Amino acid sequence: MMRASCVTAMLLVLPSLVRALEVVPVAEDVWAIVGEKEQRSPENLGNNATFGLVVSAAGAVLIDPGGSWKGAEALHAAVRSVTDAPVKYVINTGGQDHRWLGNSYWQAEGATVIASNAAIEDQRARGSMQMTGLRQLIGTGLDGTEPAEADVSFDAEYNLELGGLSFEIRHVGPAHTPGDAFVWLPARDTVFTGDIVYVERILGVGDQSSIAGWPLAFEAVEATGAAHVVPGHGAPTTLAQARAHTYDYLMNLRGQIGALIEEGGDIIAAPNVDQSAFATLEQFDALAGRNAQTAFQQMEWE
Repeated sequence: MMRASCVTAMLLVLPSLVRALEVVPVAEDVWAIVGEKEQRSPENLGNNATFGLVVSAAGAVLIDPGGSWKGAEALHAAVRSVTDAPVKYVINTGGQDHRWLGNSYWQAEGATVIASNAAIEDQRARGSMQMTGLRQLIGTGLDGTEPAEADVSFDAEYNLELGGLSFEIRHVGPAHTPGDAFVWLPARDTVFTGDIVYVERILGVGDQSSIAGWPLAFEAVEATGAAHVVPGHGAPTTLAQARAHTYDYLMNLRGQIGALIEEGGDIIAAPNVDQSAFATLEQFDALAGRNAQTAFQQMEWE
């Protein structure tokens, strides 16, 4: 089912709008499909994230569907660059737009979509806002996109068996979004983290995030002991780098904001807390101050 591949072949045959997607081998029959780490744009069609692909003897599983109908089409072209296997299942790892707004495309292709109940609730709550924001950011790239919920839902865990492979899908609590889940594939020693893990770029703590729950979700990912980590943003990595770029950042932020609150500081001072150890991460200047203010808002009531 594999083709000689890869990225070079894909770039030669795909339209220019989808050249931001890079297909990276991770393990046997496992790939990361790595999108841009910048903002959503007409060029990336809302696919500014990292997605996962696993090919089994009975078909393929896609981790996250893309950020729009056209974004899902772009992902499908990337999938076809390595396999002709049909995509049987799509797993939504959370409530961000690129984790679910491509669902309707894959359902039209015959795939079954799986998501946590908490993710579905978040999608319902923020879907209209996400569609409005995407229209401004990607313009006509949003054409054809219709929000569609998962076909199969679960509370804390769901086990999928396909072609001799077991996919352990786990939602342990809120992280970047309320319904974030990760997918553990023991047979390939690989974990797909969705937005629980960011590498290479600073993570974003938004109003929908949980500064208290996110570290706990990371610890559950880390407990798998996976040799291969496919993050929600950035290239395939290791647990050590995932900890350095995600967990250590979160704990530093919590420590700095906690100290500020104890000293009687206010939210105006929050962006000035020391996050310099992470200044080399992409998007640091754009997000660090906002992350600190959001963390303050949440932590002052802990």
